Amino acid sequence: MTAAVILIAVAAVFVGSTLQRLSGTGVGLVVAPTLALAMGPHVGVFVANSTTVISGFLIMLAVIREVDWKRFWILAVCAALGAFPAALLVRDLSSAWLNIVVGAVVLFALALTFGMPRLPRLTSSALTAAAGIVGGFLNTSAGVAAPAMVIYARFARWEQRSFAATLQPTFMTMGILSVAAKLSVGATTIDQLPPWWLLPIIVITVLLGIWLGGRLARRVPAPQARRLAIALAGLGGAVAIVRGALMLVA
Repeated sequence: MTAAVILIAVAAVFVGSTLQRLSGTGVGLVVAPTLALAMGPHVGVFVANSTTVISGFLIMLAVIREVDWKRFWILAVCAALGAFPAALLVRDLSSAWLNIVVGAVVLFALALTFGMPRLPRLTSSALTAAAGIVGGFLNTSAGVAAPAMVIYARFARWEQRSFAATLQPTFMTMGILSVAAKLSVGATTIDQLPPWWLLPIIVITVLLGIWLGGRLARRVPAPQARRLAIALAGLGGAVAIVRGALMLVA
């Protein structure tokens, strides 16, 4: 792993953690497509999943009083149903096709999330369960569960503060499920993992991003931070598709 790759990873984690502290989402949207490009899609998305475990846990500590635990448990339990099929898909795809899948999932999910008209109000437990399954699948395959959660929140008319807070333990749990599923089915193996010393660097970077996000929270509106995360995710997704296509024809 070169110094350039490490710097790219640290920068992506820092920006993603800052945006996540500001708006509730950001780590997966920014880190997954960026690390898929820098480290390769198999390892990059795995590291992104690991980062969401760290960031979700740390940010949860700051917003724990706002968490809707009933919704969290439904989302978390059902996420396992999506995580393991996605891990099998990741195991069987080549790096080229996985790049394309990661980029396409990011772009399609963003377009679906923000291009849909006003949705009817639905508040059933079945919808919450479906959001958990889809979120678990997307998080494991592409490192991006936020769009599924945003669409669900629009259906449920979920209040923003509770939504942003509940996402943190949800992302943490989905990250744990994704990591466990990939290791258990051999989608990612121990010898493919980055060196151990990258983990403390990521933890420190997440802490710095959360600190900066907390400092900026009173000055930067959450919708503005979310728009920046979306723009960065869209750019990363487009580049991932191009890279995958070039790998196929090379």
